[in-house]
Amino acid sequence: MTDYKATLNLPDTAFPMRGNLAKREPDMLKAWQEQGIYQKIRAISAGRPTFVLHDGPPYANGNIHLGHAVNKVLKDMIIKSKTLDGYDAPYVPGWDCHGLPIEHKVEVTHGKDMGADKTRELCRSYAQEQIEGQKADFIRLGIFGEWDNPYKTMSFANEAGEIRALAKMVEGGYVFKGLKPVNWCFDCGSALAEAEVEYADKKSSAIDVAFVCEEADKLAAAFGLSELAKPAFAVIWTTTPWTIPANQAMNVHPEFEYALVDTGDKLLVMAAELVEGALERFELEGTIIAKTAGAQLEHISFRHPLYERSSPIYLADYVELGAGTGIVHSAPAYGEDDFATCRRYGMQFDEILNIVKGDGVYIDDLPLFGGMDIWEANGDIVKALADADRLLCHKTIKHSYMHCWRHKTPLIYRATAQWFVGMDGVEGQSGSLRDKALAAIEETQFVPDWGKPRLHSMIANRPDWCISRQRNWGVPIPFFLHKESGQLHPETVALMEQVAQRVDEEGIEAWFKLEPAELLGDEADQYEKVTDTLDVWFDSGTTHWHVMRGSHPMGHDQGPRADLYLEGSDQHRGWFHSSLLTGCAIDGHAPYKALLTHGFTVDEKGYKMSKSLGNVIVPQEVTDTLGADILRLWIASTDYSGEMAVSKQILQRTADSYRRIRNTSRFLLANLNGFNPETDLVAPENMLALDRWAVDAAARLQQKVQEAYRNYRFLDVYQQVHHFCVQELGGFYLDIIKDRQYTTKADSLARHSAQTALYHIAQAITRWIAPVLSFTAEEIYAALPGEKGESIFLETWYEGLFELADDDAFGRDYWERILAVKSAVNKALEEARNEKLVKASLSTEAVLFADEQIAADLARLDAELRFVLITSEAQVAPLADASDDARATELDGLKVALKASEHAKCERCWHHREEVGSNAEHPELCNRCIENVYGEGEARQFA
Repeated sequence: MTDYKATLNLPDTAFPMRGNLAKREPDMLKAWQEQGIYQKIRAISAGRPTFVLHDGPPYANGNIHLGHAVNKVLKDMIIKSKTLDGYDAPYVPGWDCHGLPIEHKVEVTHGKDMGADKTRELCRSYAQEQIEGQKADFIRLGIFGEWDNPYKTMSFANEAGEIRALAKMVEGGYVFKGLKPVNWCFDCGSALAEAEVEYADKKSSAIDVAFVCEEADKLAAAFGLSELAKPAFAVIWTTTPWTIPANQAMNVHPEFEYALVDTGDKLLVMAAELVEGALERFELEGTIIAKTAGAQLEHISFRHPLYERSSPIYLADYVELGAGTGIVHSAPAYGEDDFATCRRYGMQFDEILNIVKGDGVYIDDLPLFGGMDIWEANGDIVKALADADRLLCHKTIKHSYMHCWRHKTPLIYRATAQWFVGMDGVEGQSGSLRDKALAAIEETQFVPDWGKPRLHSMIANRPDWCISRQRNWGVPIPFFLHKESGQLHPETVALMEQVAQRVDEEGIEAWFKLEPAELLGDEADQYEKVTDTLDVWFDSGTTHWHVMRGSHPMGHDQGPRADLYLEGSDQHRGWFHSSLLTGCAIDGHAPYKALLTHGFTVDEKGYKMSKSLGNVIVPQEVTDTLGADILRLWIASTDYSGEMAVSKQILQRTADSYRRIRNTSRFLLANLNGFNPETDLVAPENMLALDRWAVDAAARLQQKVQEAYRNYRFLDVYQQVHHFCVQELGGFYLDIIKDRQYTTKADSLARHSAQTALYHIAQAITRWIAPVLSFTAEEIYAALPGEKGESIFLETWYEGLFELADDDAFGRDYWERILAVKSAVNKALEEARNEKLVKASLSTEAVLFADEQIAADLARLDAELRFVLITSEAQVAPLADASDDARATELDGLKVALKASEHAKCERCWHHREEVGSNAEHPELCNRCIENVYGEGEARQFA
């Protein structure tokens, strides 16, 4: 027997079957860096239309987690797909460097008594160390960007630029100083931004407190009575006894109905709807003797239960009937609504009782509780109320309460002198900042759509923005205040520019060491220097100013306006939010055209990842074991618009999907063995019909892939490419052409036609996957035959694909019908194999009993039908002639009779043919193989 292996065109490629990504990827990273691929992308992109994705800076503290990886990979996929799309799409990574977490870390490590200057020095050094660690992890994920020149909010130029951004807002009249309740953390010793507040369960004392009426005649008249026969009390309910010493008013809803309840020795005032539950809580019996609308109670004065001062009733729409008594006690220094209502009723700033110091201790001269910690004083306050016979009920409840996101300790609202950005009524402006921001939201594209109402609601309902903090590590608010009037220096904006110039040279330290006389001269004694620092959300929220038109110029006309901001869903109240406000204040519009929001990562059961649950997936472990491409593929294959489930099992399934794409690519490359596109490429009109269809299928898919990338639908990209590899290629085309590829003459049209299709598809698919499977795409690109560029990332979409003509005799619809027939026959073959009627597909002979339409389609393939079905023989007969052994298929109008071939197997092509053994010289071969090995070679027309 002759060994005919050498006569076959066997596949061969250096592209390995096993990805071995964890080992191979670092070498590719090194090569990209040595070649300067990112810099070369920038060079070849010069002059193209721009696409700017502005990076929301991660905080320079700690190792990156899976959420960081999701965020950066999504950005990288967009940037790479935009480059393929013909844009100049730079990526400037950034870091948020100031703020309490870094200062707290330094204080924990080095102590709190080292001095402000030393603290800033250590904070700057610590932040830089963290940046270097995070940068290495981001680069390991295959993310391209200006890693040697990122932006850092602590860079001198950015610190100075931030001061200039603040100056623009001061100039616009948006910045003011006021006394307002802000989220206050005793451990931080500072106000917190909304984004720094989280909620957790807390046990609190819930108390009902009686305030005796000082104006009985007015109260009687309000209820339509001539007089009150007994003392009357308004009853409030609160879960914060510590605020009772600061009470200055009470609130009722103007439209609610209130009742006067006779309980025997006294009269109680409360919401009529809540009387029954309240009396049960007080363990009292009572009778309603009169009712009135809340509006009738306005301005009636009651007496504070512990101190000799009045507590008038003010009307407020925020009063609710969900719990309590329908009357809210108001401590304006410790509640946003309380503050707003008391101010609306004319209470002056200096009249507001601010009795809690920044460390959570009452001021020393507060009667009864001076010098006490407010949380510890709760019990004493409850006892004092009981001793004064003003406590109607006391219970301990568990409820959701605001906490510091760092210290996990309870917060309070606390009125402090802070600097604010005003949301409403800016003098000299035609519209408020709130109005401008809401209008900008309407002009912004949101992906997904639910981001729009979420951000709209936050802007519509937010209070003024407190931008000041009392910390060392932060960009200063470089103001001078007149010691007597408290007013800003009249040349504040010009002075801020002088400060910015110094900060440009020396960093924020320049302000803190500055003596006022250096700028103010003889006026210095009249002014005091502000030492507050800016909220870190102002740092990142003004990067459109100090990065995009400052340290890293990029953007469009009408001020820098990024095409896209992309962050997690928490940034609707964070970076998206602060950027919107500062952009509208400075430029009159949002600094972005579109916002893309991704969800948080959870385990496969939907639980939040935590060390205690043992469900944390660390990106560094994934890259060290499975490789970055697997992590990237998981991100692309997950719907980022909601929670993103991940586990080791999910990642393993992702690795299985990756292998399908890799193995398909390997098949393409292996069968391009010996193919030279410069000499062997076949013109479309000369290609076999099936090969033209395959290229057409790729061309149509490329349009869908491009559209999916343009709409940030990475899941669609993954599903479509994976489906193409599994179905059109693996389940149909590649299976069919194996025989032609292996058995026809090496330089035949039949083989070169198929190789041409494979070449086009390989070129295209490499680009399709490049934004997602960056390492693998580069590896495939390097293995492609013919002349090519230095890197897949220096390419744009492949333009060698073509579509079938509308009048092509073997058009798309035709091959769709053939594909349906093949699928039906495949299932019939599988059944026959399970029944042991046949063995391999090539050892089978098939008769297809078909209706007229199917028979006509199959007849057009003539003798090549067997190559499409991958059987040794395939005949077509009328459906009406179906034999008894013909089995029905899932395709109407088609039955199939299958039997094992009785003919000998060709040792070269493995087809069972009648002529095998009839040729004396080559008894092991079929006629086709004899022609392919010793003759001119067989001719193929269709498949």
